[in-house]
Amino acid sequence: MVAFHASALDGVARNPALPKPLLLRLLAFGADGDRPPRDVLHRAGLPESAVALILAHPNLGARIDFAMSARAEPAQRARLADDPSPKVRAALAYGPEVYDPRAKVAPLPDAVCARLLDDPDHSVRAALESPHLAPSFVASMATHPRAAARREAVRAWEALSAGERSALLADPDPEVRRAAELQECRRDARVTAELLRDPKSAAEALRRGLLDRADAERCVAERTHLTSLAENPSLPADLVERLAVDSDEAVRLAVSLRPELDETRRMAIDFTAGDLDRGDGVWWVRDGLADPEVMRRAATSAHPLLQRAAARSPHLPPDLLRLLARVEDPVVENLLGIHHPDTPEEVLMRVFARLGGTFSAWMAETHPRFPREGLATRYANHPDGNYRRLAVRDPAATPELIERLSHDPVVWTRQAATRDPRLPFHRLREALFVPELASSAGANPALPEDEMAAVLDRAGVPA
Repeated sequence: MVAFHASALDGVARNPALPKPLLLRLLAFGADGDRPPRDVLHRAGLPESAVALILAHPNLGARIDFAMSARAEPAQRARLADDPSPKVRAALAYGPEVYDPRAKVAPLPDAVCARLLDDPDHSVRAALESPHLAPSFVASMATHPRAAARREAVRAWEALSAGERSALLADPDPEVRRAAELQECRRDARVTAELLRDPKSAAEALRRGLLDRADAERCVAERTHLTSLAENPSLPADLVERLAVDSDEAVRLAVSLRPELDETRRMAIDFTAGDLDRGDGVWWVRDGLADPEVMRRAATSAHPLLQRAAARSPHLPPDLLRLLARVEDPVVENLLGIHHPDTPEEVLMRVFARLGGTFSAWMAETHPRFPREGLATRYANHPDGNYRRLAVRDPAATPELIERLSHDPVVWTRQAATRDPRLPFHRLREALFVPELASSAGANPALPEDEMAAVLDRAGVPA
């Protein structure tokens, strides 16, 4: 197959205007060893006739792709639990790989996960460590015969009954016991003391466990995992003060992030925050992203890592969002652009201007509040092609401008213009035969059905 025919086919596969007959024709493709384009398998809202074709598709890769679709309904993907191939069932158990923090993936039904957990193939059972599992299912694994499943259930510690927690603490498997003890140690100093004797768990126990004063003093005197100890919520106040002036800069920084400090005491500590540190290690803010009081304390602090930690919350109220939007910290701006649904346009534009071509810039540009009006006037003749591409976003951009930008020296700009439905038809059809534009042209929703069918014909997709 000619490369640009394949590219045009990939574009048609993700075209939002793809009619059902061509959708089904694409999904039937591959009976002789080929596979349908990945984008057609990952479309949202597939009709039952399309799902039926995928479930019975002879190409293993097609079924694997569908098993890992983030856009398919969980009940549709769940039907692959009966697939004869363990590779397909393992892909279903593992779940979609999602790189966009704004994307949400609905979990598979608990009953389906239970079947995968008891699958006869080890690779399927081992794959069921998906971040998309429902909390109810994670908790249900507490009494499972397999140790690996019980170890996963520890993640739902607070949802478990007292009896289930006790059983996990006495589990015959040492890894399950350690995982359970690292949860229980937060409220049991005896369990913490036991964990401190194990080099594998000492640092984490010092970070989160309930400490006896004697153990805390010994660790300070022996300088044992001081950075972890400095985070411990139960550390006595006088030892906190001692670590606040420790010679180790990392220890002082950890102390400066403690939740009980008032702002005066916090900012009196001699700490240094790294320019790239995102604040995701501040546990009490990370655990309280939906808590208004936690967000207010963090966002109104002068501590840059607390501001950055707060900027990760999609739940910031308008006044705190405005406050953080005025903070002169690029990391705060990046995080707001990624996580908050109401990030101001000017913040998104600054992120794009500063980081064009990076993940953060892409997250800003794809944000629902990224500016649109006026971009053609401002950027159509900009010397930087990355900015000329923005002109395509403007609702007021004319077909003549879109066509002109489809010939731009910068390929990203040409591709953006070629995807736009205002592109004149003669140029759109021409672009189907230009290697670097064929995929964008195929995805253009203004492409007529007969032209989409012709793309399938040229790519060798049987009618």
